[in-house]
Amino acid sequence: MKKLLYIFFVILSGILFAQKNNTVKFAIYNNAVGTAAMFDLYKNNIEKVNVYKTQAGLPSHLKNFEYLAGNGLIEIKFKKNAGYPDSLSLEILNEQNKLPKDTPVFIDGYQFNDTTTLVYNEMIGNIELIDFNGQKNIHISTIRN
Repeated sequence: MKKLLYIFFVILSGILFAQKNNTVKFAIYNNAVGTAAMFDLYKNNIEKVNVYKTQAGLPSHLKNFEYLAGNGLIEIKFKKNAGYPDSLSLEILNEQNKLPKDTPVFIDGYQFNDTTTLVYNEMIGNIELIDFNGQKNIHISTIRN
């Protein structure tokens, strides 16, 4: 009975950690991923914002971020010579956590298989190493304002 209960809790925890956060709105600037809330800090430097409500409406240069567009996707354009946040690749985060560079990373439940993807440091609220389907993965929780 204890084994069954243990197996149930392991499966349940895997399911819960894999849940996508449907409230997060991802934003793209300069081919890097951030959150809409994160870019609020830079609103004086933003020149233009394009909001795409569906995956089908994404322009060709954003098709590689289609998996993030379930809630829509925002494209940011900064003014010329404006300051913008620092970014790093997910493969660097994997290396810093002693994981293979190509290990998928989860951000608010969204699985990023391409670890060359750049993300903005300012959106990272918490980083945890979690065992998911027998493999250790980084799970990032974003900062919500």
